[in-house]
Amino acid sequence: MFSDRVKIFIKAGDGGNGKTSFHTEKFVRKGGPDGGDGGNGGNIVFVADSSMDSLADFRYAKHFRAENGANGGSANMTGKTGADLIIKVPTGTVIIDDETKRIVADMLEDGTKKVILKGGEGGKGNARFKNSRNQAPGYSQTGQLCEEKSVWLELKTIADVGLVGFPNVGKSTLLSVLTNAKPKIANYHFTTLSPNIGACQAYNQKFVIADIPGLIKGASEGVGLGHYFLRHVERTRLLLHVIDISESEGRDAYNDFKIVNNELKKYGKSVSTIPQIIVLNKVDAVADKKRITAFKSKLGRLKTKYEVVEISAVARLNLEGLLKVTVSALKKLPPKKALDFEPFEYTRPDPNRYEIKRADDGAFVVTGGFIDELIRNIVLDDPTSFAYFQKVLKEKGIIKELKRRGASENSTIRIGSVDFDFVE
Repeated sequence: MFSDRVKIFIKAGDGGNGKTSFHTEKFVRKGGPDGGDGGNGGNIVFVADSSMDSLADFRYAKHFRAENGANGGSANMTGKTGADLIIKVPTGTVIIDDETKRIVADMLEDGTKKVILKGGEGGKGNARFKNSRNQAPGYSQTGQLCEEKSVWLELKTIADVGLVGFPNVGKSTLLSVLTNAKPKIANYHFTTLSPNIGACQAYNQKFVIADIPGLIKGASEGVGLGHYFLRHVERTRLLLHVIDISESEGRDAYNDFKIVNNELKKYGKSVSTIPQIIVLNKVDAVADKKRITAFKSKLGRLKTKYEVVEISAVARLNLEGLLKVTVSALKKLPPKKALDFEPFEYTRPDPNRYEIKRADDGAFVVTGGFIDELIRNIVLDDPTSFAYFQKVLKEKGIIKELKRRGASENSTIRIGSVDFDFVE
């Protein structure tokens, strides 16, 4: 099944823990600390792949986690770095942060690579904490933990030319005779359920054509499936607006033209400004040629001037004329551009900031990037490390701020996953 918008969950690898170890060897006294550092966690990396045409692979696989870094070892052995997780997506996929709704990346070109989440840093082993005053540190640093993030993947089809128009006007047939695409073709009275894409080569030019389905009255407001597929129009450089001039479905051809253009205008995002060529299809089924003349006359009274090409996709009439006009128009248009946006980047909490909140049970909860880093650097059951922990809380002003917030003798202070009793 075609899928062009999915929500997935991604998590970079946690950093490995540093090792607390002391060198032991026969005839070697006081070998000293030799605990190695933990390895860094793996990154989450997205790669654009032109061989993919849908996000269907993500319908059931929702959770993606990079490998954690390995813990450090004795003899100053550094833990193995976690492997990056490569996630392939179709070209044209836009990655959007679920919480802020801001764009993280636009995977426009084949091979585009983007590191979305960086793995956690590995913790330092106890050998790194040795100094003149502490020759045998009995503690090491834990690895940096990474949070899981949720993102939306939204596919905006990459195509030079988009075919728009009502269902059953001959778009699928036209695509099949102009390109290598093999869409299902039948006299359906409902819309195609997915965009079909094909490559065309004509007059020494190569370009991609996409059949954009679902443009009926109210599509931009959620009627039918059109609102799902309008996003695929955004990328196109040129629109071929296919009209059933034979009016075989009982609709008025000019009214069809107005409805589709109105939906493009209401959708916004500048899609209504994309140049159009009007393709009058099924001319072989028109008995009274005055119908064509009347349509062109109404079109000529508009401010916007359109080039009109008469064809029959089924009978293959004037397809070369259509290709010639299409190639000529593409040569005058600028190449595809990436979306204009300020990228949203996932950052780690500021290591200099902290905040104090009151929990429902009355405990004072201290959180923030500063606390995260502090917890990584202490071992509560090591006297030296715990003394350092208390010293930092005092020097940072956290003890003073807790008092100002109302903390008193035996108040509960929650830092990380540990509760402390406040002692004056």
